[in-house]
Amino acid sequence: MSKIFQIIHRDAAARIGKLTLDREILTPAVIKIHERDSPIIDSGSLWKRTGSDAPAMNNKIIILPHRSLPLHAGEDIIKEFQHDDEARPTSHKGLVVHPFARGFQASDLYVLGAAKQLENRARELVDSMIRIRENTRADSLLYAPALATPENLSMLAYLGVDIVDVTMPVIKGYQDIYLMNSGEFSPDHMHEFPCNCTVCHGNNPAKFMELSKKERAEALAHHNSLKLEEEMILVREHIRKGRLREYVERQCRVRPWLTAALRLVDAEQNFLEKRTPIFRQSVLFANTSESLNRVEIKRFAKRVIERYTPPDLDTLVLFPCSAKKPYSISLSHQKFINALGKYRRYVHEMIITSPVGIVPRELELMYPAAHYDTPVTGIWDKEERAWVGGCLYSYLLKNKYRNIIAHVHGAYREICECVEQDLGLEFVYTADEGVTARSSLDRLKEALAGLENIKKRPSEGARLDLIRATADYQFGEGAGALLIKNAAVRAPFPKFQLFAEKQLATLIPQYGTLALTIEGGQRLGIHEGYRVKIGDFTPHSSILAPGVEDADPGIRPNDEVMVEGERFFGVGRALMSGWEMKECAKGVAVELRHSKQTEINI
Repeated sequence: MSKIFQIIHRDAAARIGKLTLDREILTPAVIKIHERDSPIIDSGSLWKRTGSDAPAMNNKIIILPHRSLPLHAGEDIIKEFQHDDEARPTSHKGLVVHPFARGFQASDLYVLGAAKQLENRARELVDSMIRIRENTRADSLLYAPALATPENLSMLAYLGVDIVDVTMPVIKGYQDIYLMNSGEFSPDHMHEFPCNCTVCHGNNPAKFMELSKKERAEALAHHNSLKLEEEMILVREHIRKGRLREYVERQCRVRPWLTAALRLVDAEQNFLEKRTPIFRQSVLFANTSESLNRVEIKRFAKRVIERYTPPDLDTLVLFPCSAKKPYSISLSHQKFINALGKYRRYVHEMIITSPVGIVPRELELMYPAAHYDTPVTGIWDKEERAWVGGCLYSYLLKNKYRNIIAHVHGAYREICECVEQDLGLEFVYTADEGVTARSSLDRLKEALAGLENIKKRPSEGARLDLIRATADYQFGEGAGALLIKNAAVRAPFPKFQLFAEKQLATLIPQYGTLALTIEGGQRLGIHEGYRVKIGDFTPHSSILAPGVEDADPGIRPNDEVMVEGERFFGVGRALMSGWEMKECAKGVAVELRHSKQTEINI
């Protein structure tokens, strides 16, 4: 449990933290490990000497004497030589670990041995990062030496690297290689310098090549180091904004192995999902094929299938998505709603969209359904069709309807027809022309008017269905039924408020989530999950991680949680994942909204 490192921003496996040593360092960070003021000191290799002692420094992290091994060393050799230095005393220690190591001793810092050999080896890089991160404490640091360049830095941060150095930029400089985040260049083949740093400003490649080999190497090394540090600032800013994923999707195009690394880490959904907030403040830009594999997209689709329970109705109406979000305020959906008229309370509305898949109308405010933007061309590739069709197929396999009306056109209709055929169902199509054409809207009205003996619900039932669906999505199936029992919805959409004797919850329209009151949290008392247990103390505005005794491992950053203590109950927003709360020694675990003292455990 580290007392020198505190995570302050999270974006999947990437994080910004404060490392407090002889000075405060913002991570992810670029260090110059061979300089005297470096916050990390390397004690050196045990292959060169015996009986080495780590220097005693309380305000530095000391990498203990180590035996580095080649990338493909045998497992028995790795186990034999890993950490035979554990008895050497130091206040804050770093351990060199082999990429294929299986066991990890407790440490403040883990240094990825043979890191340079992982360049161009996407699978080994991803596997080693995940292995280290999954088997070490949440607040330990990861240092990848001699690997970072401006072009791969964002990927390293996305995989969870906290510390890099300028070794590779310097080496590249002495190899006559000019680095930018868009790749490597040879100065003798360049006509202009696309940079305005102190090395490039007022200079040109022809003039630059007239320098002596030593002067040119030093200048290139300096430029390359500046580019790495500049890229690090940009990466940190993307983490703060919750936009690192979009940047990585763009940046990974520089090298095929970086694209491969992104696809491979996306295949390890659990690793990223347990570190990804439940919602973000930024718009989710789905600009590439890799966007279909984003955690936010997969999580939403999974919860719709596993947690969502549709209203007790027997008629489903399928609509296409709209550019404007939430869908119901768009011009096209306003026309759909007007066409539904009095029948709207009697049908279940579902929106088909890429990349999100399918969106029940009750969840149209939920992140990311109301928070994504994607290029609209009218052309759907095979991956999009397979993904969206698969979501609709899985939903209709689980949920049965007597009537299915598909008010869709073009690719949307083709997807519906494939699902219809695969499941042996019969859809009624009402849009032979554009979905907003008057003739199409009239056919939609006629199809609804022609339905007989359909199930109905009162207007209040539709409002309660929205709250129930939202609660199930947030807390798990069954939570919604507990919350809305004998309750009523007040206030206009989208600022619904749920009341019984007292207020139970408020719908937050910015993210589509419910914010609970004390009474709402207590109603969910018999529902498992999303609970944080603390010791016998009374917190005030927030709960720090050291005060957490236990937490539901399913909690994600920004989740609504219930906090229980010996004589305390509260509700608030998680700022860490549940598993992090139990491992971190610093940082705010829960931001409390409401709390009260109790006589007995809830």
